Amino acid sequence: MAAANPVAVSARDWGWRHAGRKAQAVAGVSFDISPGERVLLLGASGAGKSTLLHALAGVLGEDTGGTESGTLRLDGAHPQAARGRAGLLLQDPESQIVLSRVGDEVAFGAENLGVPRAQIWERVHAALDDVGLRVPLGHSTAALSGGQKQRLALASILAMAPGLLLLDEPTANLDPDGVLEIRDSVERVLDRTGATLIVVEHRVAAWAQLVDRVIVLDAGGGLLADGPPQEVLTAERTRSRLAEAGVWLPGAALDVPSPPPTAPSAPELLAADALEVARTPKGQPVLTGVDLSLKSGDALGITGPNGAGKSTLALTLGGLLRPRGGNLTAAPALARDAGTAPSKWKSAQLVTRIGTVFQEPEHQFLTGSVREELAFGPRRAGRSEAEVRQTVEELSGRLRLTALLAVNPFTLSGGEKRRLSVATMLATSPDILLLDEPTFGQDANTWRELVSLLAEQRRGSGCTVVSVTHDREFIAALGGRVLRVRDGSARLQSSRAEEEAA
Repeated sequence: MAAANPVAVSARDWGWRHAGRKAQAVAGVSFDISPGERVLLLGASGAGKSTLLHALAGVLGEDTGGTESGTLRLDGAHPQAARGRAGLLLQDPESQIVLSRVGDEVAFGAENLGVPRAQIWERVHAALDDVGLRVPLGHSTAALSGGQKQRLALASILAMAPGLLLLDEPTANLDPDGVLEIRDSVERVLDRTGATLIVVEHRVAAWAQLVDRVIVLDAGGGLLADGPPQEVLTAERTRSRLAEAGVWLPGAALDVPSPPPTAPSAPELLAADALEVARTPKGQPVLTGVDLSLKSGDALGITGPNGAGKSTLALTLGGLLRPRGGNLTAAPALARDAGTAPSKWKSAQLVTRIGTVFQEPEHQFLTGSVREELAFGPRRAGRSEAEVRQTVEELSGRLRLTALLAVNPFTLSGGEKRRLSVATMLATSPDILLLDEPTFGQDANTWRELVSLLAEQRRGSGCTVVSVTHDREFIAALGGRVLRVRDGSARLQSSRAEEEAA
């Protein structure tokens, strides 16, 4: 792959306020990053990390309705005047995929930069090899899993050979092996091209050895810390400040309540018998022979490699995809008067029985404000306005969304969108809650709050929590069982056994 011309970055009292917001997303930020330097950018959920990356990529400007203060420069030029010098991997990779075939998608950016055709396809193959996406060039981008789309989006950026590589949580939806593979591929590319790197990740352990420097944004403005990883992450004088801000610190204990056990007499809610699932009604099954019983108050973590069929299974359990074969049966305690086949239920019947949180939060937002989003489900379920107001107040307070109630959901940070998507489903008090990557984008504080809230739902109302996740700490904190998905089959085991096997 071609060598890059590494970019120098400078910020002087820089800030940004999004259109329609009173508070600034970022304020008073100053730093200098040398060409070829490798930086890990940290901060609490909502501290403005993604906003800063968007600004560096040149996609924020006065024409977007926001207001800029101070200066931000790439090699002395405003980022909007230096487009093409930076390559940005977004938090939601699906939002930056524009073409229908994998090869065309990876080639797209390089084509727009005027790279000669022969070099483009060399870059395409090299980039796909680097990220470990082993599918044909003609493979449909829509048929990829969330983790595979993350690899594809990164390959598209690498093929452009940018001088500044901006990565916004590049491994958030990847299995543990994929995290290391992507980290190693980024390191190979940096060694080969010499590009400058700024990477945002909440979990720092995988990246701390790769970077030269850690910059921590303060949610109240300015920087909390700036220096070598060893100094910032381990020094006693900074650890307490970072922990208070929710920064994930290597080796720090996760203080969460013990997971509640499922009551032996809990009623059965949903049973799968030799279940087969597929991404389309007539598509090839991605999982077969799934046998599973869910009781009231259960916790189940669904784990496995990217592309193994975890999300497809969750959508089938949630009644949003029809089983490809076998049986999925709702027990009387769940079905009530709706019939035993969840895929045949109407939306009004699903809303209080099975709530599904999609991998991409934007896919379930329906209104123009956080307040209305939280109120939509309870109103649909027939709750009184007093009950709706109480639900909105309680959930927004617990998940740190109160200050954002008037904000459009689509303008939230990735972590805020994820918490809102979970809250909208909790608002309807479903019997079963299905969560696809529920801890994406969370700092340590919001992670603990989310775990505590879900544990309370299990303990108090008997809500059954099913999570598709690569977050081992989350599985251990919620307890229950683990369904390990791999090579077209699924195997049940306890969460303790899963941790020991890992």
